[in-house]
Amino acid sequence: MRSLRIPLISTFAGLTILVAGAPIVAQAATTQDYPAGIARQMEVSGKRVLDHDAYPIWRGLQSRSLSADGNWLTFRYVPGDGDAELIVRRTDRDEVHSIARGGAATLTPDGAYAVFEIVPGYAEVRQAERDETPRKDMPKDSLGILRLGDPVSSVVRIPEVTSFRVPADAGAFVAYMLDGNSDDDDEGDDEEAEEEPAAESEDDEVEKPEREDGHTLVLRSLAFGQEWRFDDVTEYGFTPAGTHLAFLRSTEDGAGDGAFVVATGNGSVRPLHEGMGRYSELTTAEEGTNIAFMTDSPDWDSETPEFTLMAAHASAGSARAIATTGTPGMAVDWVVSQHGNLSFSRTGRRIFFGTAPAPRPEVNDTLLDGDRVEVDIWNWKDDYIMPMQLVQRDRELERTWTAVAHLDGGDRVVQLATPEMPDMQLGDDGESDFARGSSNLPYRQLVSWDGTYNDIYAVDVRSGQPRMVAEAVRGSSGTMSPAGRYISWWDEEQTAWMTASASTGTVTNLSARIPHPVYDELDDHPQGLPPESGVLWTEGDAEALVADQYDLWVVDPANGNARSLTEGVGRRQGIRFRWARVDPEMNAVPRNEPFHLAAFHLTTKASGIYTDQVQGTREPQRVVYGDRAWQTPLKAADADRYVVAWSTFQDYPDYQVTEDFQTFDRMSDANPQQSEYSWGSAEIYEWTSAEGEKLQGILYKPENFDPTHEYPMMVYFYERMSDALHGHRTPSPGGSSIDFPFYVSRGYLLFVPDIPYKIGWPGESAMNAIVPGITSLIDDGFVDRENVGVQGHSWGGYQIAYMVTRTSIFAAAEAGAPVANMTSAYGGIRWGTGMSRAFQYERTQSRIGGTLWDAQNRYLENSPLFQADKIETPVLMMHNDEDTAVPWYQGIEMFSAMRRLQKPVWLLNYNGEAHGLGQRQNRKDWAIRMQQFFDHYLMDAAAPVWLEEGVPATLKGVITGLQLIAPRRPISQDGAGG
Repeated sequence: MRSLRIPLISTFAGLTILVAGAPIVAQAATTQDYPAGIARQMEVSGKRVLDHDAYPIWRGLQSRSLSADGNWLTFRYVPGDGDAELIVRRTDRDEVHSIARGGAATLTPDGAYAVFEIVPGYAEVRQAERDETPRKDMPKDSLGILRLGDPVSSVVRIPEVTSFRVPADAGAFVAYMLDGNSDDDDEGDDEEAEEEPAAESEDDEVEKPEREDGHTLVLRSLAFGQEWRFDDVTEYGFTPAGTHLAFLRSTEDGAGDGAFVVATGNGSVRPLHEGMGRYSELTTAEEGTNIAFMTDSPDWDSETPEFTLMAAHASAGSARAIATTGTPGMAVDWVVSQHGNLSFSRTGRRIFFGTAPAPRPEVNDTLLDGDRVEVDIWNWKDDYIMPMQLVQRDRELERTWTAVAHLDGGDRVVQLATPEMPDMQLGDDGESDFARGSSNLPYRQLVSWDGTYNDIYAVDVRSGQPRMVAEAVRGSSGTMSPAGRYISWWDEEQTAWMTASASTGTVTNLSARIPHPVYDELDDHPQGLPPESGVLWTEGDAEALVADQYDLWVVDPANGNARSLTEGVGRRQGIRFRWARVDPEMNAVPRNEPFHLAAFHLTTKASGIYTDQVQGTREPQRVVYGDRAWQTPLKAADADRYVVAWSTFQDYPDYQVTEDFQTFDRMSDANPQQSEYSWGSAEIYEWTSAEGEKLQGILYKPENFDPTHEYPMMVYFYERMSDALHGHRTPSPGGSSIDFPFYVSRGYLLFVPDIPYKIGWPGESAMNAIVPGITSLIDDGFVDRENVGVQGHSWGGYQIAYMVTRTSIFAAAEAGAPVANMTSAYGGIRWGTGMSRAFQYERTQSRIGGTLWDAQNRYLENSPLFQADKIETPVLMMHNDEDTAVPWYQGIEMFSAMRRLQKPVWLLNYNGEAHGLGQRQNRKDWAIRMQQFFDHYLMDAAAPVWLEEGVPATLKGVITGLQLIAPRRPISQDGAGG
């Protein structure tokens, strides 16, 4: 039996204690400063072990982009702390440009230039924050422009730029916004300037809505460096071909307000609409030169100005009014909403916009603050529970309903969404004559305990008429096919994919003639089975692609006839095939040419890339495959050149370029320093659960693993994680979980078991899976049975809290944000969404499968709180006071129970943090405290002050308590030690 006597009073006398706010770094530098287990690992590996000061030097790769011809690749090295580095490099020869602090690069359509932001230095910004520099004086971003193909080309830097754009399809131009106006330097110089006289009374002048401050917009020719400047600009954008630049203007006195267009060839400006008022939501069509925006300038002088939707051609003419209050097709007393988003259909023949009921006039409220009552009224008849209403309040106040203006038939307006059918999805980039409508209004109460339900409609975009195609569909609001011909949804009752013709409403079961289940066969939640994967479509919506556990099937959406696309190879070989979308712009599978498939072996976890094609009966052709995790390749738009990346636990997924998937040119080297550190390996471990089921997990072993040596072991889990065998993890202080390579580097084994669940008994399910896995490893002879630790967060934290009430196999446990009492948690609120927590217990992750009244014993028996007196394991918890997922009183209940029972327990609350830690300094602090906790109990390391004696509230923010104070004392059998 393990126990620990905790001193109730601490004087901190004679101790050297780290001061709060001091740099958080590793405390040991030589082998004698480390616990014996860590020192041994350093000796057998001949390398350094990971310490907390290694986090900043590990880099990640972000923001990859590939030029259309495949000749240029851009990406960023992003360190744990400090400044990122932008890399722009040639893919077919050794030409590399490195830009310190460069942001994500945009390559011009012709591949001639890279344009990017350059952010201020990390240290510079931190110093400005320490100096409490006013926001307007903080270091500013710059714009960087690099001409490609010139090895000696230098970066053109333009200071104080807040944003930039380049044309989508063509045109050698960039437009960028400066932080201020060209004439800002003249403002505020005249200290004697007279103030404008105040209005004589509040009734004499109507208070107008505020208009946005404008800034200087610059149009630059990339080839020649010529620039044109335009002041007081609020929004801007190019037409796709780059022939025109449109912008909106807001001047101080209103005299220059308006919408304008610039011919990029010569910089000439033409007004599209002028007049004092607000201008917003500038948008251009994906094809052609159509421009749209909203303004209240025609109505600016009224007491309650209303917005008008305007449209124009960039090449000629002025803007014309398309829709406003009273326009035919607009609902009575509805307005064009300033909160709605404007978008064109792909060709520009339609504009979609938001409408809403006219705002109610403000009530003349003369109540004093002391007389005002603010009360939330919870009514059992409400559709959404009050906390959920409050979370969504701002969104609901700004809710809009989609309408469309048809520009090819006399600017005709049609309302599509309605208060009874509020949600709308367009098809074929707005070109389809049908849209998917949905409504959850009749079923909203059910979301608190059952799930989401929707009625699904096909809506005629030309007339606005809806046709219901499915009623009360659980968990799905339906999805429009890419070409807009069909609406598909998952039917839980039939465990089948259904589709309806948007034009006729005819419903087809896409799964009926597939001889294998298309639901997730491993799902173990107490609700309808979810699909294995979503429905895909071939070009033109000619066929649907549906997946079973292994293979893809081609289905005729008109009659449900099905054939195996992958010819059953996946099922025969144990490989799961899925479409690999190598072109991010592609939304449908090609019909008449080969395409790529991602392949993953469900047992060995090997993966790779295959090719297949819809037409014909050939089997999938292997391109590349092996014991690694392949990311989806990125293909150049106009060339057969790909950027690929693969990983193992040892290998970071650096970028490589290939044309044939046989030879690869490495483009990045993110972390060469890894070779200097003790790392480790990962392998699949198999065992039999207490239920007799064969299970898998991942076993991570330290470098130079010795099967004759007994290692301390950490256990981490959530649900099923073995598919991530070949995932690479960079050392980083986590927001809730242990850092895998950190612990393995330091000589710990790490076991990550899969868990299948039995409905009604989630805690017992975890026990039945995990403990036999641990004992099987102990029987293998290389695990120190006295030094096994466990860590997990949220759902993992709950399972740990449950297990330590049933087993003493763990020497130490960290249970982050655990549910301790399912009876009180059942009636709680997930404050992030405002939802009742009941649905989680009845239907989803907690897997109880019944209400608190019809399955009461399950709630009690699965709650660790009621068995806390059985705990023999020291427990550390991290549960924060702003947790919006698991109410932090759950952690408090567990802490209070264990404290009352005089069980060793610690609760860390990072003030203001939510479910996981977001602030990096808190992540670092948490990583250190967790390492100290486990090193103390599993490696006989000295205890830190905070663990042994605590840190009183009077010293909060003054000291950290991280200082180690003494070697660990052995714990006596009678519990008197420690």
